[in-house]
Amino acid sequence: METTIAAISTPPGTGGIGIIRVSGPQALQIASRVFRHPKGRDVAALPGYHCMLGRVFDQNGEFDDCILTRYKAPRSYTGEEVVELSCHGGSYLLQRLLRATLAQGAQLAAPGEFTKRAFLNGKLGLTQAESVMDLISSTSLQASRAALAGRDGALFREIQSITSVLLDVEGDLAAWIDYPEEDMEQLSPERLLQSLAALEQRLQSLLNRYDSGRILREGITAAIVGRPNVGKSTLMNLLSGYDRSIVTNIPGTTRDIVEDSIRIGEIPLRLADTAGLRQTDDPAEKIGVALTQKRLEQSDLILAVFDRSQPLTPQDITLLESLKNRLAIGILNKTDLPPQISPEQLKPYLPHILTISAQTGEGAKELEHLLTELLQFNQLDPSAAMLVNERQRNCALRALTALQEAISALQSHITLDALTVCLDDALAALLELTGQRVSDQVVENVFARFCVGK
Repeated sequence: METTIAAISTPPGTGGIGIIRVSGPQALQIASRVFRHPKGRDVAALPGYHCMLGRVFDQNGEFDDCILTRYKAPRSYTGEEVVELSCHGGSYLLQRLLRATLAQGAQLAAPGEFTKRAFLNGKLGLTQAESVMDLISSTSLQASRAALAGRDGALFREIQSITSVLLDVEGDLAAWIDYPEEDMEQLSPERLLQSLAALEQRLQSLLNRYDSGRILREGITAAIVGRPNVGKSTLMNLLSGYDRSIVTNIPGTTRDIVEDSIRIGEIPLRLADTAGLRQTDDPAEKIGVALTQKRLEQSDLILAVFDRSQPLTPQDITLLESLKNRLAIGILNKTDLPPQISPEQLKPYLPHILTISAQTGEGAKELEHLLTELLQFNQLDPSAAMLVNERQRNCALRALTALQEAISALQSHITLDALTVCLDDALAALLELTGQRVSDQVVENVFARFCVGK
């Protein structure tokens, strides 16, 4: 790449340290025009992977202390000459230093351009590059472990292994087509079926883990629903860890959707406290109830709250009916009061029921355990190969479909040369997944989701 790019690589705002990253053939020369050593040492003479303390300046003079770090090509993040300028992390100072590098010939980096250059220069595979963004945005121990495994190439190695087997099969088929008189034991229908079925199982396993992995990275949308005054807002505050929702004994206090991103154990939830479900003449509350119904339909998980100290009402039954075949937990709240509802009354509608006290926190740990079990987090190995986005999932699904077509063709006794069409389709999808055979547009789409400076 001919151009040299620069960008702020630390988050916006004020911090102790901020970093300007410069990458490209002119990185060192540009850095030497905005940085000077107090004793006049030549920046160009600095060995790779060494630092130098000095000051940065522009046309108006020196404006901050700075540490310059040099990374020599090709042993750098991007595979190019890279210089990082670390100064104090005030937004004014960083913007001024960035403008100074641009004035000396650097171009402002596009979103994800440093990582894109790492991919184009062979420093990262496409699946590894995609995991970089997941690593940056990880919000839990499990999510960071999964992202690091992806960054270290767990998915790439799994797909490479599957691809290698397919290439061997295709090589044997090509040899058989050229020399049909040869007896090739590995091309017997039974051996072929065994090999392809094993690959089918591996791809299916990757796809089966996708939803759990997606929840690990992105969280799951959850809504707390129920009649007014059953304890929804108190539960919201308990799970959030602070007073997120207003709690009163006046029905209809919550009228809008109150949202928060929380973690229950290692499970990230995008949790919403909703207006109480009831018939009302209040115009504002009516809007709140309508929003609740909409959120109830859109959420992945429903926490349906019932007041254990009162008998079930027709409104409760209507809610329970609507939750059949949904991922939902029935929560019998207010265990500190005499019970009027038993779990058995909810069993015909909901298989998963807990009794808690949102006021005291009793039952919160049981809720964490139940969520872990329902979302299969206890079976999730964050170090395993994992598909991390819809692009990867689509490629894996196309490869699986092509493999299943090949298996079906074998079972229908179609000639072996016809198998190569199906196997070619499977290989094309897998090579697109890893980025070894991918269009420029796909590459652009992948890196457009990155932040500037990464």
